[in-house]
Amino acid sequence: MSGDLSGDVNSGLDGILRRQASRQVHGIAAVLLPYTPAGVVDWAGFEAHLRRTHDAGLHCAVNMDTGFGDLLSRDERSRVLEVARGALGPGVPLYAGAFGDPDPAQDPRPAYGQSLQDIARFGAAPVIVQCPAMQGMAAAEKAQLYRDVVAEAPGDALAFELSPRFAPHGEIWDDETFARLLEIPGLVGAKHSSLDRTLELARLASRERARPEFRIYTGNDLAIDMVLYGSDYLLGLATFAPDRFAERDRLLEKGDPDFLMLNDALQHLGNVGFRAPIPAYKHAAAQFLHLCGRVDSDAIHPNAPRRPGSERILLLDCAVRLGLVSDVEQTRAERVLPYLDGGPAQ
Repeated sequence: MSGDLSGDVNSGLDGILRRQASRQVHGIAAVLLPYTPAGVVDWAGFEAHLRRTHDAGLHCAVNMDTGFGDLLSRDERSRVLEVARGALGPGVPLYAGAFGDPDPAQDPRPAYGQSLQDIARFGAAPVIVQCPAMQGMAAAEKAQLYRDVVAEAPGDALAFELSPRFAPHGEIWDDETFARLLEIPGLVGAKHSSLDRTLELARLASRERARPEFRIYTGNDLAIDMVLYGSDYLLGLATFAPDRFAERDRLLEKGDPDFLMLNDALQHLGNVGFRAPIPAYKHAAAQFLHLCGRVDSDAIHPNAPRRPGSERILLLDCAVRLGLVSDVEQTRAERVLPYLDGGPAQ
């Protein structure tokens, strides 16, 4: 085939993207909680990263998996909420993980209630994190638990469907459970983190049939183009580069074909950061942010899994592709090579 097809290609892409642009994507970043090498939270770095995320145009979610919510005590999660609200200011949308009792033998409702009280105190919207007790429940019993928890929420809430590949308390719902959750008025959306594009498409189809206004927030860091199929997003990957995610969303809203190139570059970062073992993506996030000069250290929660220093070789390539490094050789010399032999260490 001969001839210049660029005009036809651009015209076709423009039509596809403009059809998608009729819906404004709601983007939420699950914000990393950075640490210092001494093993304590870097509160100044956290505040700066929250503001950077908000200023880019994304909403923030704290005490999620990316923020080590399951490793924090109630008091620590409350402190995270306090700092987040102070950094963002009053009235700015904020989302926060709500946790039940980690003991599967205990009724999780009291712990959820306490968590909801803390979240309400700082004007945040709860994201109901799964707990071990849910895993032994039938669909009707599980849905009733969600009803009971949502009834105590100060406003609308989101559910969180998390693959056990991320954390052992996670669980993928069966179809009956999801159908029952769609019937809970105060539950206005769900974060879907199965890492299974086909299952997420099925969730979207069920949503369209039963309750079109219910939002599905993709948590699939390996398929971030799910926004093209009707999902919004609440992504840990968005904490790596919130400004680039916001830029991507604006390109989509305009129907600009440049959306595709930026989405591909972000997906490259997701494929690197979310390789097995998946829970170590949080350290990859800290490494990437440090490599890009956005946090002072790649330290993370002391009990969280880590990546080797050699990860920075791949992450530098991702940062260059996203235009986040101004001097590649200096960054390589200062923020890659010294880490290849295990130091500077946390």
